[in-house]
Amino acid sequence: MSTPNSVTVSQISDVTTVEVTTQGSQGPSFATTGTTLDDSAKVNDSVVYFDSSSGTFKADATTTKLTLVDGGNF
Repeated sequence: MSTPNSVTVSQISDVTTVEVTTQGSQGPSFATTGTTLDDSAKVNDSVVYFDSSSGTFKADATTTKLTLVDGGNF
């Protein structure tokens, strides 16, 4: 596997191979405001929601498809 921003030169017999790799652009951030997504406690069927106390979007067992449709608080 290549290491970002590196140059590797290999020579086998009379063949020389030079590999140059650079780290490319990372694309846009998750949110334009810099808000992050905390999915460290995600479970099957988690629904993403915004938690204003932590200022992050979360996916965890608190809000799932089941809690929304089976006695969910609308």
